[in-house]
Amino acid sequence: MSIQNEHDLICLKRIGSIVAEARETMLKAVRAGVTTKELDRIGGEILAKYGARSAPNITYDFPGHTCISVNHIVAHGIPDDTVLQNGDIINIDVSAELGGYFADTGASIVVGEGEPEKQSLCECAEESLYKALDAAKAGSKLSQIGRIVHQEARKKGFTVVKNLTGHGIGKSLHEEPAYILNYYDKKERRLLTEGLVLAIETFISTGTEYVDDGRDGWALITPDKSYVAQYEHTIVVTKGKPIILTA
Repeated sequence: MSIQNEHDLICLKRIGSIVAEARETMLKAVRAGVTTKELDRIGGEILAKYGARSAPNITYDFPGHTCISVNHIVAHGIPDDTVLQNGDIINIDVSAELGGYFADTGASIVVGEGEPEKQSLCECAEESLYKALDAAKAGSKLSQIGRIVHQEARKKGFTVVKNLTGHGIGKSLHEEPAYILNYYDKKERRLLTEGLVLAIETFISTGTEYVDDGRDGWALITPDKSYVAQYEHTIVVTKGKPIILTA
């Protein structure tokens, strides 16, 4: 969607702040010995406190409040009795709806200390996201987002997942543009417009460029057991720096 009035922006900021609070509270609770189901409960309680609804649950009947993916599961991991161990890489993805408006955010961290490659992977995913956001200005090419993300990944010795992307968002979880790639596509010539609402997410990989479907019908996994880190913010495009709704 594109922002039409002040009411749109107020409502998007409200749901953006809610999913950001859920994300940060869940991340602070990450430690060895905690289950992903326990983390999901924390996120669900925060959404419920504000009257927000889990977007994957109401849109796709996803069996959880949030998506929590561990190690070789890249995205759409179902919260369950999996117990986190030191050295695990975990991604927490929170998207929700309130009053007909949606926001989506995510972050990846390493459980405990050590694991320098995994730490660097997460740092690269976050840094590449913010560099891409700086370029997300009205009048610039949509394709520049993917160009920047891929360049940053290669500088750090990583690559990107090419079949997972960002997307438009606003009045529903997924809107146009349907795909915001993490690599440069010369065929993509659309320009960003002022007021456009986007969920930009980076998927940085230690190996694979394509993920496969898992056995449970939800999870997406790396076929080569490589690791992937994801960071995501929902933004509003402006003529200058974007408004980060999920900061």
